[in-house]
Amino acid sequence: MTRPAPPADLRPIDRLLAIMAYLRDPEHGCPWDVEQTFATIAPYTVEEAYEVADAIERGDLSDLKEELGDLLLQVVFHARMAEEQGAFAFEDVARAISEKMVRRHPHVFADETYGSLAEQKEGWEALKAAEREAKGRRQSLLDDVPVGLPALTRAVKLSKRAATVGFVWPTVQDVVAKLHEEVAELEVEVAAGDLEKARQEIGDVLFVVANLARTLDVDPEDALRYTNGKFVKRFRYIEEQLATRGKAPEQSDLAEMDALWNEAKAVERG
Repeated sequence: MTRPAPPADLRPIDRLLAIMAYLRDPEHGCPWDVEQTFATIAPYTVEEAYEVADAIERGDLSDLKEELGDLLLQVVFHARMAEEQGAFAFEDVARAISEKMVRRHPHVFADETYGSLAEQKEGWEALKAAEREAKGRRQSLLDDVPVGLPALTRAVKLSKRAATVGFVWPTVQDVVAKLHEEVAELEVEVAAGDLEKARQEIGDVLFVVANLARTLDVDPEDALRYTNGKFVKRFRYIEEQLATRGKAPEQSDLAEMDALWNEAKAVERG
């Protein structure tokens, strides 16, 4: 049995909430939507956040509007499932984030003043720390750094949290020195042919790289995304140039492709 869609003259957010309620209706809803849980939807939530970032990276505002809608749907989906369990509803989510933003911006909504952006960031971190303490569930300073974050991002947040209590290398040079140390340890394991230890050492190298990025105020995910883009562009140049020679990459060799790679870099430099 079909049912009419929620009327288009509703406020857009109210219509979206009604659509999700219809989709989750056990009797007349969509079987796929009805069987979903927080756990099964979570990967889609992460994927949609990445697609938002991709639209921003490409500067495609039309696509960004669509991707933001997809991400909003994820919030509505989770909130609907929570409402069905009597835990909270979408309005509670909106209310909670509104209260948090007011609380974390006392320089806008109260009488607090900051002398600089650095002071504002310190104030922000202090307010977040107070919120964590108020929850009363923390056993470790690192407890609420989400495990599900991309590994590089989580490494940045872990090292940033540890730095708040002084567990931090004093200078950029110290971090670079640590990076050289970890690379040397990786080289030892590679030379020994111990792949398991090499895997662990690669993790150590990446953690220090993330720490170095944090020290330099660089987002490692953003930096790697940029380099990925460069790699794709240069490799496509290799494919295009090989095609003019009547070749595919698998018909070439490293020396030829490396020469074309260097050509691609020269083209970029103009």
